[in-house]
Amino acid sequence: MHDASLTREAVAARQGSPEFLADALRASRADTMATFGCYERALPGLRVPLRAELNPPLWELGHIGWFQEYWIARNPERGLGARADPEALRGPSLRPGADELYNSSRVPHDSRWRLPLPDAAATRDDLTRQLDRSLVLLNDADSDDDALYFYRLALFHEDMHHEAALYMARNLGIVIDDKRWETRPLPAAPLPLAISEQVWRLGGATNAGFVFDNEAPGVDLRLASYSIDPQAVRWAEYLPFVEDGGYGQARLWSDAGASWLKTQPEPAPRYLRRGDGGWQQWRGGRWQALNPAEAACHLTLHEAEAWCRWAGRRLPTEAEWECAALVEGSAFRWGDVWEWTASPFAPFPGFAPHPYRDYSAPWFDGRPVLKGASHCTQPRMRHAGYRNFFPAGRNDVPAGFRSCAV
Repeated sequence: MHDASLTREAVAARQGSPEFLADALRASRADTMATFGCYERALPGLRVPLRAELNPPLWELGHIGWFQEYWIARNPERGLGARADPEALRGPSLRPGADELYNSSRVPHDSRWRLPLPDAAATRDDLTRQLDRSLVLLNDADSDDDALYFYRLALFHEDMHHEAALYMARNLGIVIDDKRWETRPLPAAPLPLAISEQVWRLGGATNAGFVFDNEAPGVDLRLASYSIDPQAVRWAEYLPFVEDGGYGQARLWSDAGASWLKTQPEPAPRYLRRGDGGWQQWRGGRWQALNPAEAACHLTLHEAEAWCRWAGRRLPTEAEWECAALVEGSAFRWGDVWEWTASPFAPFPGFAPHPYRDYSAPWFDGRPVLKGASHCTQPRMRHAGYRNFFPAGRNDVPAGFRSCAV
């Protein structure tokens, strides 16, 4: 899945010219609007149930534009990059009262269903004007890393929300008719990769351009030699665990995993069921035959850990995953699913939060790091140094895992 062209696009997004950024911002917005159009056609009134893993689509759309405007056009210190004061007095928004509608730091999740949001046409118009304003400012911006920092941040923020819209669509049974975001079969599992003992610099993988605050400044770790899967675990390897009664074997589950399991309606992976003709998956609003060659997906950390205990394997640490990805090159396939690791999401020594304070610091709570990317991730987001982070019990996210020898 992963190849050199994806690496080039991810590096360009972090280090590329203002011209590259302008094109990327336009492309990101085009994908945002195309996916939103799928929601409009599928959901009468754009209504979705109030659930922790969902957001109202109109709120999501407005928030994307608000975020870009807040950190670029309205930010008097945008030229300072990561050194900017996040509390600097902002200029007015194009839409009066936008902060009270879309500022995710101040608008509680459950209240978003009750907000007086503008309709779809007005929200689209807001986003058009906001992007036009950003592109005018970008055209006049310097080409140094500080001057381009917030344009890159807004780009990645929109890309993250687009990915969330794709997996939220699966949750809601919405068809996204775009082959770029479809899963792809993996080959039969190749032989494990043997990684030699070494000191690995975790984090700080990008030496220039944009970095997320949790990637810096990095830390040196000594890795013992280890053996790691060259690709994610497929359904072909995961389903024997299910069929062996793995969801009912208490010895395979941690205390946290056992507690999570009690909350589940069925002892099986999300979106899967056993039909008359074999395993089926829920996709595009209907049950379809499961391709066992696809990466096992929509699994929690608990399920990944239980499979590893059943198979006599273990999850890689964050450093082991990143080392293998960067040392082994194309022999290490990634980008099919986000991959759970055994490492907690924590700051590196010397961590300093960037102006968007709510991006990392509130989530240093013991949740695990996920590495890689998924089939729903924009290619420019697929960077080996990127650290994703979700609670261990999330299974709406397109996440799976690979394993290491014990």
